[in-house]
Amino acid sequence: MPELSLIPRAEFDRVRTARADADVRLELLAAMCRLNALVAVKRAGSGHLGSSFSAMDLVIHLFYEELNTSELGFDHPDRDVYFSSKGHDCPGLYAVLHSLGVIPLQRFVKLRRLGGLDGHPDVGVPGIEANSGSLGMGISKGRGMAWAKTFLGHGGRVVVLTGDGELQEGQNFEALQAAANHATANLSIIVDRNELQSDRPTDEILALGDLEAKLGAFGWHVASCNGHDHADLRRAFAELDAAPGPKVLVANTIKGKGVSFMEHPRALREGGGTYRWHAGAPVDDDFARAREELVELIRARLDEAGLGKLQLEDVERPDDSARQSLQGEPESGAGTRTTVTDEYVAEAYGQALLELADEHPELIVLDADLSSDCRIRPFELAHPNRFHESGIAEQDMVSAAAGMARQGLLPVVNSFASFLASRANEQIYNQASERTKVVYALHYAGLIPAGPGKSHQSLRDVSLLAALPNMTVVQPANSGETRALLRWAIEDSSDDVAIRLAIGPSPRAIELPTAESSPGRGTVLREGTDALLFAYGPVMLHEALSAAETLGSRVQVVNMPWLNRVDAAWLAELVEPFEDLFVVEDHSPVGALGDSLRRELDGRSLTVFGVDGWPACGTPLEALRFHGLDGSSLADRIVLALRTRTAS
Repeated sequence: MPELSLIPRAEFDRVRTARADADVRLELLAAMCRLNALVAVKRAGSGHLGSSFSAMDLVIHLFYEELNTSELGFDHPDRDVYFSSKGHDCPGLYAVLHSLGVIPLQRFVKLRRLGGLDGHPDVGVPGIEANSGSLGMGISKGRGMAWAKTFLGHGGRVVVLTGDGELQEGQNFEALQAAANHATANLSIIVDRNELQSDRPTDEILALGDLEAKLGAFGWHVASCNGHDHADLRRAFAELDAAPGPKVLVANTIKGKGVSFMEHPRALREGGGTYRWHAGAPVDDDFARAREELVELIRARLDEAGLGKLQLEDVERPDDSARQSLQGEPESGAGTRTTVTDEYVAEAYGQALLELADEHPELIVLDADLSSDCRIRPFELAHPNRFHESGIAEQDMVSAAAGMARQGLLPVVNSFASFLASRANEQIYNQASERTKVVYALHYAGLIPAGPGKSHQSLRDVSLLAALPNMTVVQPANSGETRALLRWAIEDSSDDVAIRLAIGPSPRAIELPTAESSPGRGTVLREGTDALLFAYGPVMLHEALSAAETLGSRVQVVNMPWLNRVDAAWLAELVEPFEDLFVVEDHSPVGALGDSLRRELDGRSLTVFGVDGWPACGTPLEALRFHGLDGSSLADRIVLALRTRTAS
């Protein structure tokens, strides 16, 4: 990793108080915050630069000119409240809050690290007004805050930033209608209209049409402006301030603004129609190019304003080997070992879909603007007429799949596990009650990657889905098992199937005697004498095997991919020689494999190691250690449990 340096807060104070033109100062401050956000994401190894950069001028203009928050403080009841509903642009917001002295340096440089800054906004971070990252909730939250201010007699406005793609979530339109009905005059919405979603144009995913007319039809006052022109922003805010009722500003922006090769539309052309800079940290060469552009711009503007030389401050390099990516690929699991394999269950899933497509013409794939992350882009390109893009609208997607299933098709529904299982849970319940068959692919399942934070860590999905009478929940350990379980779901299961998939590379190659797995039965991966340890998925199996290796021959490790379906006869024979039984859950301790096994164990004691409490944000190893789920910690916990039983 190259040497890293930030612009210290004193430089921001110097620019803020300079006798330069206001727009020049704001442009400078935005460029300086872009540089700091770039460094923070590079140091973290992941993060979202494209939308952080598109929104940066908006956030700078708000905090340095429009809002009273910096003057009154973040605890004052009459303060203006600002938060980003889309949430993933928080590296930019953190940079602005750091420039104002709200977030200290030692915390700012720990983006996506334990004890630092969450990968999506969390109210535990100074200056953050709402948890976000689960899209579509912000306007409703803002409406509630604005209503409460009026009810309590408090002053101040509530300003909520949304992404344009985020407006595909239906809850936004419920909130727009309700806020207009309540005449919520102290509420303003800003739409970051950068026209790109995770990796493709909004119009290709789900076109918004005449957005200004659509928003105005709900009874809001709508203004538009160039979101990078501070004079135009000033004009637009003055118009909104004078208008009655709730207000919307459609700010036309450029994703990746400030770094030429990250800017839309150039970046889209150079990426062959795919935007590469939505998420992930740039590799060293691209980081150096981006840094050079920003530094040159800042130095030129400082010189023009007669403000002298730019001062930079070195920051320490990270003490871990967090993976970096160009394609928005999240950091993934590594426990007691720091290397990862080329083994991806998500890649195998995408390939298996392609293979099955030719054999099953009734198979339809549905997506919620995550086709690259979910590795289903090859299917989309090969079978465009059988690929249904729903946009960022999980509830609509699931109900559409239910309709397709009622007509005899076999839908395979894809999204991140935390959004699909929870946001669309009622829709899944309704579909299941119709006794049709749908396959749900729950990507990004489990604790790891932990950098994005709790909005993206799915640790309740098994409990939400396993309660359905005709739903089987599975999680494969490797590529071969992924292909086998998907084929079983498509060809053999008569009911719904939910497949949990780790999104990153496996920490080790998990060797199975055979990829085939009989329903309800697991596979012994390592023999042992004293205790039996169940686990599933590449991350937790790696940690379980690491623990067993630490303890010599004492622990037998079993891969159990069937999380809510257990063959009672197989289980009884397997556990008979052992007095101590353990489960490692990539989930809350409640509602997953441990509970399924308990129901078949006829009162036998079973110890479950799961993710207790709110999941930790940080590197994979930080998060695993925090929850006592890395191999070393598991070994210690198993030994302690064995000693306790022996002593008693």
